[in-house]
Amino acid sequence: MKINKLKIALVLAVILLDATVQAQTQKFISVKGKDIIGVDGKPFLMRGTNLGNWLVPEGYMFKFKNISSPRLINTAFSELMGPEETQAFWLKYLDVYITRADIHYLKSLGMNSIRIPFNYKLFTKEQYLGKSDANHGFELLDRVIKWCKQEGLYVLLDMHCAPGGQTGDNIDDGYGYPFLFEHAASQQLTIDIWKRIAARYNNERTVIGYDLLNEPIAHYFNVEYFNPLLEPLYKKITHAIRTVDNNHILFLGGAQWDSNFKPFGPPFDSKLVYTFHKYWTDPTVQVVQDYIDFRNKYNVPIYVGETGENKDEWVKTFREMLEKNNIGWHYWPYKKMDNTAGIMSFNKPEGYDEFIEYTEKPRSSFEEIRKAAPKNRASVKKAIYSILNNARFENCTANTGYIQALGLNVKK
Repeated sequence: MKINKLKIALVLAVILLDATVQAQTQKFISVKGKDIIGVDGKPFLMRGTNLGNWLVPEGYMFKFKNISSPRLINTAFSELMGPEETQAFWLKYLDVYITRADIHYLKSLGMNSIRIPFNYKLFTKEQYLGKSDANHGFELLDRVIKWCKQEGLYVLLDMHCAPGGQTGDNIDDGYGYPFLFEHAASQQLTIDIWKRIAARYNNERTVIGYDLLNEPIAHYFNVEYFNPLLEPLYKKITHAIRTVDNNHILFLGGAQWDSNFKPFGPPFDSKLVYTFHKYWTDPTVQVVQDYIDFRNKYNVPIYVGETGENKDEWVKTFREMLEKNNIGWHYWPYKKMDNTAGIMSFNKPEGYDEFIEYTEKPRSSFEEIRKAAPKNRASVKKAIYSILNNARFENCTANTGYIQALGLNVKK
């Protein structure tokens, strides 16, 4: 009798332990078949936005035409204000562009997640956005992840700019060519940074996962040569991440602006989501049918990491089509200057046009820089610094039509 009781006790202990392990595992957002699975064990359809222009400033969101990448923007600022003043500006910019109030607001709209683009330089000693500190990225991400955790908003981390440049255009902050795929040192640095990030957040349940490379391999280049190099690099990054983190989802973007899934074979990891981006297309299912077919073929989840930048009617129609087909979304972007094709807008500073004009003049030599420079640098500097005030949450204006098109709650 005692033996039987002991056996029963052991069986119950094993069952309890198994249930406990499953419960702990389920606290991370995961995948099952074609679905992303939430912490409650039910399908989780991502609905949110991108914190664009924060950790990766983009020229068009500053109203520039000819300077588009963070490196070129920083150069223009430095030419007018000097390097020390420019560094001070960026540090203040990072503190005011995205704050606790912004995160609270996004949650209040009814979003369940956000995507955060970042530049690899934040995790190196390269000078970037006011610092040359390999832990600067962690300082910034830790802060916003903490806010998101408090609000119950999930986070997807996106390497928007990879070492060497994964795209070959302004968005990767590189030098106009996807050197990442040809340079072993750049690939190793990419792998090392992702491993550091994964090691830091391996037990952080607020993090959904890691978008390994944003929009790799622009269509300008020899895609027959470059495309076969994409998945092998993803596999190397994945292997490194899995040595320190088995909890989080890995997001794989297709080639040619995250639009082409043809370079992908069968899934090579148990927690993969395949992501695509779509802009300025017809808002019909035919536009995403190839991705749906890929999902059906390999029984994996798909999701659109970027879309939007369009009129409210298009935003609504495309969003409804995505949701009807079980495709989660992060519309681009959350906030930018003097704009209605986004969730929030802030005013262009008075006198700022003079700076825009400066950036559009020839500046390829020191003589041209001197000729292009405004006579009153102080007034231009004042306009630039006004961005810091105008971009604060309390000074932004909500685009209610756009928010309603996303099926969210209008709160401001």
